[in-house]
Amino acid sequence: MPNSLTADRPWLLATISFVLGLATIAGAWGSQIFGGLVPCELCLEQRFAYYWGLPVLALILIFWNRLPRTVWFIAMAIALLIFVWSTYMAGHHAGVEYGFWPGPTACSGIGVEVSFEDLSNINATRVVPCDAIQFEILGVSLAGFNAIISAAIVLMLGTAMWLRRKG
Repeated sequence: MPNSLTADRPWLLATISFVLGLATIAGAWGSQIFGGLVPCELCLEQRFAYYWGLPVLALILIFWNRLPRTVWFIAMAIALLIFVWSTYMAGHHAGVEYGFWPGPTACSGIGVEVSFEDLSNINATRVVPCDAIQFEILGVSLAGFNAIISAAIVLMLGTAMWLRRKG
């Protein structure tokens, strides 16, 4: 018979995952709005996992004890898979930044026709290359940190599911 600390661990792990994810997307927005960092195409794509995963996780937390067991596991699996996707996207972007593989052409502006009319408005749109590291801490780029954070969320959600499998 599990004690209350063991029984509450899955909820605590899911809550920490939600708070960590919320802090991460808030940090991304903060670095853009207040820090002046302009996100590239891959940066913007990485945010979709948070836009989808956090609402799913919030609903799981809100209805934690009211969801049927099967629905709870399906919802947690969906949240986990969204953050697996986030880990992949962030890891891919970090690899592009560190030159392990080429990035998408959307990040370089290649293939876009420019007319003379566009020259009058040339400063209105800034193409940010995906392979340029705009900010790093201890040699790790923001995409690298996103990969680490997303992997930690995956690990916590997977552990929560593992711990709740018998309960």
